[in-house]
Amino acid sequence: MQLGMIGLGRMGANMAERLRGGGHEVVGYDPFSDATDVATLEALCDRLEPPRTVWVMVPAGAPTDETMVQLTAVLAAGDLVVNGGNTRWTESIGHGAAFAEAGIGFVDAGVSGGVWGLENGYALMVGGTDDDVARIRPALQTLSPDDPDGKGLAHVGPVGSGHFTKMVHNGIEYAVMQAFAEGYELMARTELDIDLPATMRSWQEGSVIRSWLLDLFVRALDAHPGFADLDDVAKDSGEGRWTVEAAIDAGVPVPAIASALFARFESQHDESLTMKAVAALREQFGGHAVVLADGDPTKKTIHRDGEDRA
Repeated sequence: MQLGMIGLGRMGANMAERLRGGGHEVVGYDPFSDATDVATLEALCDRLEPPRTVWVMVPAGAPTDETMVQLTAVLAAGDLVVNGGNTRWTESIGHGAAFAEAGIGFVDAGVSGGVWGLENGYALMVGGTDDDVARIRPALQTLSPDDPDGKGLAHVGPVGSGHFTKMVHNGIEYAVMQAFAEGYELMARTELDIDLPATMRSWQEGSVIRSWLLDLFVRALDAHPGFADLDDVAKDSGEGRWTVEAAIDAGVPVPAIASALFARFESQHDESLTMKAVAALREQFGGHAVVLADGDPTKKTIHRDGEDRA
């Protein structure tokens, strides 16, 4: 199928490449990237055959809101917009309602896979009408993992549900990362002189806690032995906060997720080996910035592996 990709940062560029590799025609637009195929949104729309499909991968908040308003002005009835960024689910419901008034379809797609999605495929949680999701399904199948049972791709409900389920996914991710990091620090603080890399590797096969995050923890240790070169700062990108807020609204206790979120807040203050481990994991799965320790606690050096996107 043919579609436009708006936003060619770390995630968008990889998704466009995977789609092209699957035989789809992708027209990319990003005013901040040399990889852009067109100079304006209007030019993007001119390159696409009606009815058009555009996939948006820009940072959440104002950049997404502005893009949605601009698309309402340049698209026509019958076109379809897919938002694959980490937008708050309530905002996606609002975007969907605005597009519906103009006769434009809208799908919110929760996307997980980080920098590894190009090779491994992305987990996709999709919200929208049956017709709109069916229309974009060929692209969804190309982006998702090549699983014969269809694992990794689900139409989870109406508009808003895609980003809601991705929000909860990321809240769970907070808690699992925190548990691995806390266990690591506990072993590191004992007097038993434990071989920590060997211990973590021993959990990768046969263990009930084996997982991709554990594999990434081992990779993080290889990249940052003992996490000695990292400062103990782990940022939160919003989804953890939204998950806890949604839990409060629903009256659902989420103590593990809340504790993991608060631990990230605490990382802004006292030194913590746990938070160094969390920061290293975020770098591994998503290319997020880490803060390198340079011996001077008053100075922090930001190390980025690619531009932050979505």
